[in-house]
Amino acid sequence: MCLLCFSGESMSKEEMKGKYGQALSNYADNTAKFDVTMCRAPCAEPGCWCASMIFLPCAQVKMRHRALNHIDPGSGWSNYRCCQGYFGGCCCLQPGEMGEQTCPVPCMVLEGFCCPGVATSVNSMLIRDKYSLGLDEDDLRLIRCNNCLQCFAMVLGCIGMCFDWDGERECIHAVNCIADVTFCCVSGCMTAQVHHEIKKREVGSAPSSFSMMR
Repeated sequence: MCLLCFSGESMSKEEMKGKYGQALSNYADNTAKFDVTMCRAPCAEPGCWCASMIFLPCAQVKMRHRALNHIDPGSGWSNYRCCQGYFGGCCCLQPGEMGEQTCPVPCMVLEGFCCPGVATSVNSMLIRDKYSLGLDEDDLRLIRCNNCLQCFAMVLGCIGMCFDWDGERECIHAVNCIADVTFCCVSGCMTAQVHHEIKKREVGSAPSSFSMMR
């Protein structure tokens, strides 16, 4: 019910700022949608949802390999880049120049464990790009709810460093736990959504080859 407090409308100009906002804004005008929304994904793929919540980094490694080979069958890890180049680089850390060609699996493992949220989003973006899929209302509500909780937990932590009050530690711990569980649930929903879409597209026909231009 708390999701109803968040808007399902298209992204605003403010939300399109920053690397993550700019990446998501590319799908704002796409009318086609995933076969199941993120809210319905746990019911459609309960096994994938549960496993990806518990083993989130490992699930993203597996899902990246599956997504890359769905887009370009038989390519293995040859098309892997750090975050697939969606978010650019930082200083000397540039996608495609960090040893991905020689050690793609270790690099993806590092991406999955160090940036599990980004890795999850990238897997979703790969399939969105392949089929020109947009963002539905459920997707936007879940993403906004998660972002709001993460920001609130961070702000509360900063306030806790500056001020003391009765039950401070317990309050901050409770908020952090809620934010962490929400993050895992939303990431699981996104992973299950991608898994379901790939499975649906592959049923009855072999996926067509798609050249990776990153």
